[in-house]
Amino acid sequence: MANNAYDQMVNDFMAKIIAKNQGEVEFHQAVLEVAETLIPFIEENPKYKAAKILERIAEPERVILFRVAWVDDKGEVQINKGYRIEMNSAIGPYKGGLRFHPTVTLGMLKFLAFEQVLKNSLTTLPMGGGKGGSDFDPKGKSDNEVMRFCQSFMTELFRHIGPNTDVPAGDIGVGGREIGFLFGQYKRLRNEFTGVLTGKGREWGGSLIRPEATGYGEVYFAEEMLKTRGDSMKGKICTVSGSGNVAQYATQKATMLGAKVVTLSDSGGFIYDPDGIDADKLAFVMHLKNVKRGRITEYAEKYGVEYFPGLRPWGIKCDVALPSATQNEINEEEAKTLIANGCFVVSEGANMPSTPEAIAVYQDAEILYGLGKAANAGGVAVSGLEMSQNSLRLSWTREEVDGRLQVIMKDIHAACVKYGKRDDGSVDYIKGANIAGFVKVADAMLAQGVV
Repeated sequence: MANNAYDQMVNDFMAKIIAKNQGEVEFHQAVLEVAETLIPFIEENPKYKAAKILERIAEPERVILFRVAWVDDKGEVQINKGYRIEMNSAIGPYKGGLRFHPTVTLGMLKFLAFEQVLKNSLTTLPMGGGKGGSDFDPKGKSDNEVMRFCQSFMTELFRHIGPNTDVPAGDIGVGGREIGFLFGQYKRLRNEFTGVLTGKGREWGGSLIRPEATGYGEVYFAEEMLKTRGDSMKGKICTVSGSGNVAQYATQKATMLGAKVVTLSDSGGFIYDPDGIDADKLAFVMHLKNVKRGRITEYAEKYGVEYFPGLRPWGIKCDVALPSATQNEINEEEAKTLIANGCFVVSEGANMPSTPEAIAVYQDAEILYGLGKAANAGGVAVSGLEMSQNSLRLSWTREEVDGRLQVIMKDIHAACVKYGKRDDGSVDYIKGANIAGFVKVADAMLAQGVV
């Protein structure tokens, strides 16, 4: 079939999606990226077309919206919105993080939940896809305020989740502190100790390597892509965005593999350290961000390096870019700058950090591009391993979990190659990841009937 016929099918499909989900631009973007690769595949496999699998995957099984009222330290009542999108449970319980950030909207969470369905499928673990959160901002709040908010949030959410139903995790704004408060309230309300949340503390059901998993996996995926060209991370100059959990551990693993990370950022700007962010400097960043909850500009002040306020690090010369902050953080011009400066690997730790126009630049340049749903699946993979340990009442060693994570990332890469390999031997990782993730979910939905 001619490409223009497929283009028309994609346009018709997206017209329906946009009409049914008005104003949800992030969701439209995520669905379009998937539809462009899946619709030609579905046309070649009519069983998926007849059952309208793609249309069903793009519609959440359940959307939960609720009020979260809580009392701040001044005694004033505050009100936030709470959400949980239970997107698809064809291959397992809903699984996906909770995001606490002022930018959280229904459309954003639907985009994240839609991506999560395919990402979780790629891990080879039995997990469906979901996402949730609130427009609550934990920044600047006291521990007691965060605790009261989390308790109020879980007082509503607890009736919709469970270890065999829906297992939330952390995301932006939801770290170990928040997971602890959420779990404590769930345990109080249900009078049971179960693996209902992942990202828990090591002493009460958590898994070793879980904090590191997304960042580690992002780098492992980059390493696998480089292997297809007989190369490795050793000696590579890396730019990393963000300075939270994912960025910290991407920096750590890249350094362990012999690369040199020269940037980190936050919402205020980025630092450029041409000597590289070594273990001691990274320890400072971890204390700064995880304990002091300070700003990355303090790194520049301590180590006497350049700080670029209001900018992102994609103008710095590098071999490997590891976007690890948030969605749409690399636009078309920044992508062109990356390529012009010699970057030939992009491995995404964040969800959808590259705009469609940036992705087109990567593809035209034929660089190694690991999209988020494949490259950052390590986090949810280890969440799945945490669920397994909870069910077995066992704890695996750090080496066991890291070993399993490496195998999973290799398997994800192999699946992308299987479905995305071009005639010339190169790999379209977008096509490969989307089709590989889709097939497992689609076959399960066919087997279970129209539900």
